Amino acid sequence: MRKILTLKDGWQFAKGRDAARESVTLPHTWNAADGQDGGNDYYRGTCWYFRELAETGTAGERQFLELNGAAHTCEVFLNGEKLGHHEGGYSTFRVELTGKRTGRDLLEISVSNEDSDRVYPQKADFTFYGGLYREVRLISVPAEHFELVRDGTPGIRVTPAVDLEKHTAAVTVETWQNAGSVTMTVNGESRTVPSVDGHAQTEFLIENVHLWDGVEDPYLYTAEARLESGDEISARFGCRVFRCDPEKGFFLNGRSYPLRGVSRHQDRKGKGNALSKEDHEADMAIIREIGANTLRLAHYQHAQAFYDLCDENGIVVWAEIPYITMHMPGGRDNTLSQMRELITQCCNHPSIAVWGLSNEITAASAVSEELLENHRLLNDLCHRMDKTRLTTMADVFMLETDSPILEIPDINSYNLYFGWYLGEMEQTDEFFDEYHARYPDRVIGFSEYGADANPAFHSSHPEKGDYTEEYQALYHEHMLRMIEERPYLWATHVWNLFDFAADGRDEGGKHGENQKGLVTFDRLLRKDAFYLYKAAWNRKEPFVHLCGKRYINRCEEETEIKVYSNQPHVRLFVDGTFVGEADGKTVFRFRIPLMGEHLVEAFAGDAHDTICIRRVSEPDESYIFNKAAASVANWFDAEEIDPACFSIMDTLGEIRQHPRAGAVVDQMMARGAAERGDVANAVKDNPALQRMMGRMTMISLLKQGGADEQSIKQLNRILQGIRK
Repeated sequence: MRKILTLKDGWQFAKGRDAARESVTLPHTWNAADGQDGGNDYYRGTCWYFRELAETGTAGERQFLELNGAAHTCEVFLNGEKLGHHEGGYSTFRVELTGKRTGRDLLEISVSNEDSDRVYPQKADFTFYGGLYREVRLISVPAEHFELVRDGTPGIRVTPAVDLEKHTAAVTVETWQNAGSVTMTVNGESRTVPSVDGHAQTEFLIENVHLWDGVEDPYLYTAEARLESGDEISARFGCRVFRCDPEKGFFLNGRSYPLRGVSRHQDRKGKGNALSKEDHEADMAIIREIGANTLRLAHYQHAQAFYDLCDENGIVVWAEIPYITMHMPGGRDNTLSQMRELITQCCNHPSIAVWGLSNEITAASAVSEELLENHRLLNDLCHRMDKTRLTTMADVFMLETDSPILEIPDINSYNLYFGWYLGEMEQTDEFFDEYHARYPDRVIGFSEYGADANPAFHSSHPEKGDYTEEYQALYHEHMLRMIEERPYLWATHVWNLFDFAADGRDEGGKHGENQKGLVTFDRLLRKDAFYLYKAAWNRKEPFVHLCGKRYINRCEEETEIKVYSNQPHVRLFVDGTFVGEADGKTVFRFRIPLMGEHLVEAFAGDAHDTICIRRVSEPDESYIFNKAAASVANWFDAEEIDPACFSIMDTLGEIRQHPRAGAVVDQMMARGAAERGDVANAVKDNPALQRMMGRMTMISLLKQGGADEQSIKQLNRILQGIRK
């Protein structure tokens, strides 16, 4: 009989083996506060966890310690003896304690999130929390037992092969153990299978198979395995068929099934990545509310409990390793071991459709033969270990579409931020149209897109870079239309569902946060853009949403009232008086005179929503993030500019052609990149990025970067002193 004990309490924590200790409970991270407050100064080092092990097993049993998440490098000691070493902060690993126990033992675990030249991730736009942030468990098994150590294996692997025409599934079940035979059971059928060299395998045929059919019907079977010693394991699985078409996108069980969803980081305000089961369940409830049918679980292996929730809720998953931003010559083995653990530990989850090789890996690294070879090895490893799933990559928007790296995975996706970091929203449409026309036989998706929004900032005339809730909504309205017009996109993933910690960031009125989420970091506030997607994707729950609940004080004579709804007809009332109605889809717009304080109500079928707004004489400055950027256009309308000299109205490329003028803007832009964190600073010299930026005017770049009025004027004065 297998016994499992979760070691939640009784831990001591210290920032050093001999440092002062404090009592903690698991899960735990030491960066819950300093990893979220900005400044890029959160503690990265080696910390220690201590616990007395009084729990003993039965004679003849073997005992293992299971660590489900130790970020990022970990060593385990028992009574001073080193028992294990692990590199990779997101996967399960185990060490054996058998024969090492004395009855009352001291368990010491060192965990490090410090800089490394071989363990990923090292450069990325999120906080690298340190700690034992998932469960630590003590597992006792009989002498004859299923495998526990190799790559953190669950000991059982289930591979269903579905015949849609015959309505059958041939289910291969494999187990690994140190016993002579295994009794396996699937769908009520049992058989005893011999173990050969520690491996047992058989196939079951399920007639009239009940398919795992996405959010509508995520049906799960269970495979069980038992040894004569009493050790038992099981795995849930689903029978489904995935495929991708370069013209029609994603197919589930033989029918077109467009994947439209979001991405998720595993952290939360005030907790870091030390999440509870209830936290995971709350996140899934929000995912179901928005109506997403796919998740990109970025940028690492997530908790098994969360993959389980995806299985249960029919969410199609992109799973990946943290091979991100910057290729490290010494990190090849770590990418392979993290991928091997990801596939070994997650292969039974029917929700997972693709294995992600890397994310934006060419952002701070050139496409070299070494980088290509690393990806080929990863791709081959995925296909060798799992012949049932496709491989993919998230390509940085600066990556040229003829790059040889795009030919390595089975399918690709691009991370594009036109309309936020660079360029205009329409360039996204142009990019995909050009790509699809040039490569009609390639499968392409949209793996990241988004715009930061601080719910405190608002505008009736939103612009790129103003961090308003209104611009984020406009941005996503455009992207939603763009996606709906291009059914060949195999999957699209909003970046991100939730705001998340990026301690190197200091922008948009928040310290240490990436604010591209549709929901705030604490999960308490859904931004307007959240309801846009809910209106487009959630067809089960009739609802109507009035945008601008936080934009109360408005100074215009006439204001726009925007409504999102999944219903086809919306009626609008102001102060109890009917003022208009509209038929349409998702987005409904009305204009009303603004004379005082008003109660605005929207009705769509049985759904109802209200907001209160008022007319004020002057703009509410608390709604404006960058007051200089808000007024700079008017200032330059009246300012006399000498066209014979450089100014901020010139493009970056034109200015850089002059050595003196170029040096001035390069110095200013280097400071701006540093404020956006490590990643922005690392990628600022990317040649493709520089070409894109070279086509933009300095005024556009300055407004996007949030430069203050004094800096804008000072730069223009300097440039006006340099003749072309």
